Amino acid sequence: MCPNAWLINFTNQSGMVTEAIIKHGGWKNCIGLCNVPIMALKDEFKMFDLAEKDFIHQFAGLNHFHWHKVSDGSGNDLTDKIIDKMCLENSATPANIHDVKYLKDQLKEMQLIPCAYHRYYYMQDEMLKDGLEEFNGVGTRGQQVKKTEAELFELYKDENLDHKPKQLTKRGGTYYSDAACECINAIYNDKRTTMVVSTQNNGAIADLPYDSVVEISSIISGKGAMPLNWGKFNSAERGWVQCMKAMEECVIKAAITGDYGLALQAFMLNPLVKGGACAKQVLDELLVAHKKYLPQFADKIAELEAEGVESKDSVVMELMVNGH
Repeated sequence: MCPNAWLINFTNQSGMVTEAIIKHGGWKNCIGLCNVPIMALKDEFKMFDLAEKDFIHQFAGLNHFHWHKVSDGSGNDLTDKIIDKMCLENSATPANIHDVKYLKDQLKEMQLIPCAYHRYYYMQDEMLKDGLEEFNGVGTRGQQVKKTEAELFELYKDENLDHKPKQLTKRGGTYYSDAACECINAIYNDKRTTMVVSTQNNGAIADLPYDSVVEISSIISGKGAMPLNWGKFNSAERGWVQCMKAMEECVIKAAITGDYGLALQAFMLNPLVKGGACAKQVLDELLVAHKKYLPQFADKIAELEAEGVESKDSVVMELMVNGH
C-alpha cells in the first residue's frame, strides 16, 4: 500500500528487529534508533564544556554493543582524554544500568569508548552482584518497569495532565522523540544529517557481512542511511562483535522459523548465558513462560510441558537473558 514509506523503529532489541524487518520482512526502508549514543554524546560535551559542533564522533558496532571514538573540530583525538575522565568521574548511563567503572587499562589499550551496555560483558561479576541486590530488594528491572508503567497509565487517565510525569525519567528512553523527529526530518528534507542509527552495513565495518544490520554513524538523507566507513576492528573488538552478530542472527532465524536447536545455539553463543544444561533450562523456562506469544514453538513447548518443565521465578533466567 505504501511501498516507499519509511519505518523508524524504536522497538528493542532495535538492531535485531531492524535486521528482521529488512532481511526477512523485505522492507528495505527501515532505520533503527537508540538513545544510548545520544546520552553518551551529551555527557562528553559536558566533560569539555564545548558545543556539539566542536566534536566529531564515529560510532560502530551493534545496537547496545557499539564503540566510538571522538575528535575535536580541528581533528585532534579526544578519545584518550575522555577515557581518563570516564575512569575518574560518573559517566552518563541509561536509568537501567548500574554505573560500575570500567577497567582503565583495558580502555587504554582499546582507545575506544564502549557503550554503556558493555558493562554486562566486561564487568560481569560486578553487574551480576548489583542485579542480585536489586532482585532481593526493589525487584528486577522488568518488575520496576512494570510498576512504573502502571503508575504512568494511571496518570495518563487525567485529561488535565499538562506536564511530564517524573516516572518517565525512571522508564528510560530519554531523547527518543528528538532522535525520531530528526531522522524523519533528515529523510523528508534530504538534510544529510549525521546520526547514529541501525542500518545495513554495506561494507562500512569490514569484519561483518555486507547485509548485516549494524549501529553506526551514518549520513541521513532522502535516500535513507548511508553508513560511514569504519574499517576493521582490532582483534578483541572484532571477536566480540562477530560473536554477538552471530548470536543475533541465530535469534532472528529461530524466532521466524521456530527452530528450537537454533534458539539453543543463540543461548550458547551469548557470553552472558552459561552453556550446557543451564542454557537449555533458561531457554525451556522462557519458552513455557511466554508460550502465548510463541506459536512457532508450540510443538516444542507442548513437549517441554509434558516433561514437567514449568516457568519458575528464576533470577538466573532474568539476569542472564534479560539483564538489560
